[in-house]
Amino acid sequence: MVLIWSIVSQQRTTDTILIAFENTRSRTTELIQALELEDINAQPETFVSPPKWHLAHTTWFFEEFILKHQPAYQIFDPNHSFLFNSYYNTIGERVARDRRGAQTRPRLESIMQYRKHVDDAMKKTMQANLLSDHDRSMIELGLAHEQQHQELLLMEIKYILGTQYLQPKFSDEKNSTTRSSEQKALWLNVPEGIHKIGFEGAGFYFDNETPKHKVYVEAFEICSALVTNEQYLEFIKSEEYNNPLHWLDEGWAWKMNQKINHPLYWKQLDVRWYEYLLTGLSELNMKSALCHISYYEAEAFASYKGMRLPTEEEWELASASLDWGKRWEWTSSAYLPYPGYSQAPGAVGEYNGKFMVNQKVLRGGSEATPKGHSRPTYRNFFHPDMRWMYSGIRLVK
Repeated sequence: MVLIWSIVSQQRTTDTILIAFENTRSRTTELIQALELEDINAQPETFVSPPKWHLAHTTWFFEEFILKHQPAYQIFDPNHSFLFNSYYNTIGERVARDRRGAQTRPRLESIMQYRKHVDDAMKKTMQANLLSDHDRSMIELGLAHEQQHQELLLMEIKYILGTQYLQPKFSDEKNSTTRSSEQKALWLNVPEGIHKIGFEGAGFYFDNETPKHKVYVEAFEICSALVTNEQYLEFIKSEEYNNPLHWLDEGWAWKMNQKINHPLYWKQLDVRWYEYLLTGLSELNMKSALCHISYYEAEAFASYKGMRLPTEEEWELASASLDWGKRWEWTSSAYLPYPGYSQAPGAVGEYNGKFMVNQKVLRGGSEATPKGHSRPTYRNFFHPDMRWMYSGIRLVK
């Protein structure tokens, strides 16, 4: 995996890597500008990390994997290795995930000083041409890693604000979920056959997208458009929504235990339906692509329609003909290694491989995803009960 990233990173000059670094780092700090100080350390659920933690963790990544190997580098604070490690067991102990929001110190001001300290050291190292091929590969990974956290920041800020009683707005800019889906739903035919999927070629990619390999796929039809709010609301209003025959057993138990009656952020006031957006509470846009649903809800809706969710192989084969990128789209595929996958040794090998169990693959990206970050081969993954991400449905028959 590291070798692959090293080969790819050599395509960038020192100047272009530096520009990419500066742009990525500044974008992360821009995302928190509209937050109040009280929002910065909020952690309403275990799966939500405080915005302050994201600022520090993305900085820790560059310090831990690159700067600590530079002889002249001075560590900003040795406590940060414990406070801001996420899940790298081979690096050392760390704060439990559900306790990140309990750490009120260091203060935000100190975290911003930490970012500047690391940014200055990174720029100095790059400008002095002190980077090995391995360092270059790790910078590429670090930039992709920070872009992932930028998407997480938006999703988690939405959860922090959207689950509050006052449901304050985050931004005056139009949120992705306000935009109508103007695409006419067409059914695209994909013939049976042996195909190749997975990444191959130039540019950055994660190791879980490789190796490219052959798959046999039966003929199928896939919808060109995503399921809309209106279509899912029809499901809710029908008696079929509470028909356990449409739900997987585990999904039905989740629905009943959690008292799930509608997608996350939906609210019914009198006879009208509303949805919390980053711009605040708004009347539900019926033509907008459905968002924030679990795999269980997606599977149940597909059953109600007499259809199914695509496999990740089907999605990738059809992606060139699809209007994708508005929502992460659930597939029916388990998140598993591709044939021939090899996990890298050491801490870097913990990035993807160790999560290949009990999760489902999502494809496509969303409008919370940084521009250029996603690809047709990109494999995102979440547990089937999660729905705080920008997730939607595409049907297959």
